Amino acid sequence: MKDLFPMEDDDLAAMMRALGHPVRLSILRILARPAASGCCCTDVTQCLPLAQSTVSQHIKVLLDAGLIDRHARGTRNCYSLRKERLDALGASYTGLISGLGAPLPQVELA
Repeated sequence: MKDLFPMEDDDLAAMMRALGHPVRLSILRILARPAASGCCCTDVTQCLPLAQSTVSQHIKVLLDAGLIDRHARGTRNCYSLRKERLDALGASYTGLISGLGAPLPQVELA
């Protein structure tokens, strides 16, 4: 059963929570564009009808979930997708959906 779930449930849940807002999905789509190689917050803000502070807050959620990377370009922070994490998310999600009929593993309650 572990092969269906390449990441731990806590990590999967954190990533899914981060994806649970339409603005964050839009940010990922913006960063996925071929011309978006290393967008800064200002670049992303220009694509959305939101204040830069709001976009920055959403970017932080995506960073904390490990869905995007930050790298410095001069005095600006630029952002890019973490494709390996998104691939792992896709595989885990597929495993989750296909495994819904399988028996539940033993879970220890804290």
